[in-house]
Amino acid sequence: MKSRKKVVVGVSGDRISGLPDALICHILSFLPTKEAASTTVLAKRWKPLLAFVPNLNFDDSIYFHPRARRNKYSKSYESFMSFVDSVLALQAKTKTPLKRFHVKCEDVVDQSWVLEWIPKVLKRGVLDIDLHITSSRNYCENSSFYSLPSKIFVSKTLVRLKIQFQDGVHIDVEGGVSLPKLKTLHLDYFKIETSMLNKLLSGCHALEELVLANLMWADSSEDEACHVSVSIPTLKRLNFFRSEDFYEVSFDSLVEANLRLRKTPDQDETDKVNVTKLLMGIHNVKILYLSDDTLEVLSCCRERIPVFDNLLELTIKTTPYVGWKSLPPLLKSCPSLETLVFEGLHHKYTKRCGDKDGCLCKYENHWGTKKKKKNVRTCLSSSLVKVLKILKFGETFEDENEDGLDVDHDDYDDEDAVSCDEVGGVVEEQIEHVKHFLKTMPVLKQVILYYNTPKDEDVMKVFKKLEKLPRVASANCNVQITSKNLSLSSTSTKRGTLL
Repeated sequence: MKSRKKVVVGVSGDRISGLPDALICHILSFLPTKEAASTTVLAKRWKPLLAFVPNLNFDDSIYFHPRARRNKYSKSYESFMSFVDSVLALQAKTKTPLKRFHVKCEDVVDQSWVLEWIPKVLKRGVLDIDLHITSSRNYCENSSFYSLPSKIFVSKTLVRLKIQFQDGVHIDVEGGVSLPKLKTLHLDYFKIETSMLNKLLSGCHALEELVLANLMWADSSEDEACHVSVSIPTLKRLNFFRSEDFYEVSFDSLVEANLRLRKTPDQDETDKVNVTKLLMGIHNVKILYLSDDTLEVLSCCRERIPVFDNLLELTIKTTPYVGWKSLPPLLKSCPSLETLVFEGLHHKYTKRCGDKDGCLCKYENHWGTKKKKKNVRTCLSSSLVKVLKILKFGETFEDENEDGLDVDHDDYDDEDAVSCDEVGGVVEEQIEHVKHFLKTMPVLKQVILYYNTPKDEDVMKVFKKLEKLPRVASANCNVQITSKNLSLSSTSTKRGTLL
């Protein structure tokens, strides 16, 4: 690519055309590739520049804009994929180094065709591959699980790899794995043998972020299944979504972990031990997120929760269908915890709510009658938590998951329970929980409620109730409520301040 001399133009002139080619290509690299390609019609000088753009970002929602309704089996997807082919062919002639190759397809595409692009971009030393394919032309009930090209596992340049395929991918490498520069690995919906997973992760010596979601074990030809035991000294962040066969891991350098484990109907003693081993492998973590399903899994191994000496921030997602019985032993296992975050403040009454440390709530029976003899929650009274955050305060829980599908609650332990959402108003129940925390947690300095409501009058009503709450254990605690339009705080039971 030839350099251009600086051109001085008038105020009303074309300033961009006066820029050097390298700078224009840099600017084009921030645009979706479809829009970058459209600049080739501006002038003769612009036509060859697309061949030198270092970042390629293909999005079929932009390519097909304005979006037209198409038959699932139409050949319209071919025009998009042919466009990607043409750009890759154009750039291959220049042998320009490629930094980023991102493809997002929400319409029907040929998944095997997408996989053919991987070797092409690897030849150009690509640093970042992100393939997000949400629909496939060959989609059926039994996913195809196309194999990832083996060359992707011996790349000397790859820094980030993210693969999300609707039809799934199969990972199987006959030779070794060597990804010396890979720092981020994100695999969603993939099939792999246990021995291959060990080999894959063992070949990522610089890995800092690992996301494993919707993992399925491939049929192994080995006489005995290989035990998954992984150690990655450099790992800082882990996102792990799994419903069975938890792993023994060793991530001593881990800073942040997100666990979304799901209890299986036939969970046995071995699974409980494996959950403990998984937790032991991340016990040095400083920031931890636990989904509601993970709370249910932990409730089956409450006596086996390891100590998280370094944990400073814990986030817990709650629903009306999962009790809090795993929280007391969990909090007692976090001696350094400073910030406790509830994502939603939904509570389910269970038989364990009446036990001394069977829950965090102020125990009431199913009809709202307070128990005559109060149980002191030592997990709260001995807590050193300074900041308590309530996300999605006042949220009305709906029976839908994040993908908008109906939630099946058959796996949850019922224990003759009644959701607190059914006893009274959601907001009133959640205020009672906050009141209980203020009365019980001795070193609380700040309580923040994030109220998801567009109505300022609702915020004011809740705030007036909050500022009247007694701070028995946390005398100097600041209580704050925040919405889209308002932020109100109260540092005493008598006064509130508008921020």
